[in-house]
Amino acid sequence: MVRKSHFDPQRVREEIAIAAARLVAEDGLDYASAKRKAARQVVGETRVAGEWLPDNDQIEEEIREYQALFQSDSQPALLRRLRMIAVDWMERLAPFNPYLTGAVLGGTAGEHSDVHLQVFCDNPKEVAIYMLNANIQYDVSETRHFAGRGYVETLSFLWRPAGERNAEPVGIHVALYETDDLRGAVRADARGRTARANLQAVQALLDGDEVPSFTT
Repeated sequence: MVRKSHFDPQRVREEIAIAAARLVAEDGLDYASAKRKAARQVVGETRVAGEWLPDNDQIEEEIREYQALFQSDSQPALLRRLRMIAVDWMERLAPFNPYLTGAVLGGTAGEHSDVHLQVFCDNPKEVAIYMLNANIQYDVSETRHFAGRGYVETLSFLWRPAGERNAEPVGIHVALYETDDLRGAVRADARGRTARANLQAVQALLDGDEVPSFTT
């Protein structure tokens, strides 16, 4: 544990957030892993009390600053490509009420980022049938329900758009939800942000229209 008498909590949180942001932006770590690794780098401890750790919003803000300083020549184009791929697949999955979530929506996606979609339909198994009929080879895993109610089945695959023969494929993950799960899921938080966006909202981001800001 961190010895509180030797550290200023606010400064420790800031340093951990900055280190975690770099790990996310450069190495593609998820927030939780980046936070743990950054904490070890900053205070040299394997366990750090929660009160000394930054929240995800603080890390996200540091990621934006890092990208603006060190990745401004590449990150915007990478983000646009990922959003275009997201729109493509949201159009394909339109019968299943798709929503985009994660860093591609929030705007902090980079070269290590995947596209995370959620679909909401009466029979999620129909999504798997669609994938099979489209000759998409996917893996099946589980993702924690965004509301904390257990886990949902997730279909994951690599995708390279037509015309991008030399480009790296992008990981796409489609989490399968029941229609009822969508109720209340797109409400904005106290800062006016939502955790997911439908096809129209994502297309608006690509078109440069003014839309509400989003969070990961």
